[in-house]
Amino acid sequence: MVSVGLAAALVALGAGAFAMLRPYFSPDDFDGPGSGVVTVRIAPGSSAQEIGSTLADSGVVASAGSFVRAAEERAVTNRLRPGHYRLRKGMAAGAALDLLLAPSSRVVRRVTIPEGMRTSEVLARLAKQTGLPLKEFQGVDKGLVGLPEYAPGLEGFLFPATYEIEPGDKAVDVLAAMVERFGVAARKVGLEEQAASKHLTPLEAVTVASLIQAEGGTDEDYPKIARVIYNRLQKGTKLEIDSTVLYAQNRRTLRVTEKDTKIDSPYNTYRHKGLPPGPIANPGEKALLAALNPAKGDWHWFVTTDPAHRITKFTNKESEFVRYREELNKNLGTN
Repeated sequence: MVSVGLAAALVALGAGAFAMLRPYFSPDDFDGPGSGVVTVRIAPGSSAQEIGSTLADSGVVASAGSFVRAAEERAVTNRLRPGHYRLRKGMAAGAALDLLLAPSSRVVRRVTIPEGMRTSEVLARLAKQTGLPLKEFQGVDKGLVGLPEYAPGLEGFLFPATYEIEPGDKAVDVLAAMVERFGVAARKVGLEEQAASKHLTPLEAVTVASLIQAEGGTDEDYPKIARVIYNRLQKGTKLEIDSTVLYAQNRRTLRVTEKDTKIDSPYNTYRHKGLPPGPIANPGEKALLAALNPAKGDWHWFVTTDPAHRITKFTNKESEFVRYREELNKNLGTN
C-alpha cells in the first residue's frame, strides 16, 4: 500500500510539474496568418521576451514564449528592430516573426531632403510628405532642436539626407533629428577645428559651404568655387554671387538682372563686401568638405556657362569672365 501510494504521489507530482513547465517546453501558439489589422510599437532596446510580451498583450500571438521560441529557433533575435509594425491578430508566432522582419510591414514615412534646399523649402517638403501642418514646423522653438551654439537659426543646419518619420513623431522631433545629423557630419569633417585653421568661425564655414552648394556645378567644382570665394575675400573684392541675391528675394531662377543686383539686403553680395550674415541653403557633406579644403588656384571668377550640363568655368581674367557670362546668356536664351 505504501508503494502504491508513493507511486501515485510521484505520478501526481510529475503531472503537476509538467503542467507548470509546459508553457516553457510547448508555449501556447495560434495557427495560421491571423486576421484584421493591428499596429504594434516595438520600443528601442526591447529583448525578444519583451517583444513577445508586447505582441501577446496586443493579441497578435498567443504567448510571449511562442514568439521567443520561434525567434531563437531561427536565430534572428539580433535582427529585430524597433519601430511601428502593421500586424494581424491571432497570428502564429512564426508568421508574426516574418512580418517583423519584413521592411514592408514597418509603418514609417521616408522623406528625402536634397542638398541645397533653403529652410523654407525644407519645411514645406516635410509638411507635404509627413502630413504634419506646415505651421507646426514653422512654429518649432529653435531652442528645442539642439542647434550648435554658433547657429543663429535653422538655415544651414537641417542636414540633407533621408529621414524615417515614425507615427507619433512631432515637428520638433523631425527637425531635431536633422540638426543631430548635421552634428554627425560636422564632427566627421572636423568642422570647428578645420574652420579655426582657416581663420573662420564655424558659422562662416557653414555659410561658405552653403554658397558652394547653392552655386551648384559638379562635386569636382566645389573646392574650386571655395577657392574663388576665399581669393575674393582676401583681396577685399565683393563676392558678387547670384545665389545670394536670389536668396534675398526668395526666388529660384537662372536669370539674374542688373536690377536684381541692386536689391537692398545684407545678403546681397553685389552691394556688400564679405560673406552674407549667415547660410543661404542647407549644404551637404561634400560642400562642407570643400569649404574646409579649397583647391589651389588664382581664380577670381567662375560662371556655370551650361547649367543643363553642369559645366562651370573658372578664370582670373575679367575678359574671360565677360566671355563666359555671354556664353551663359546664350545658353539661357537671353541677351
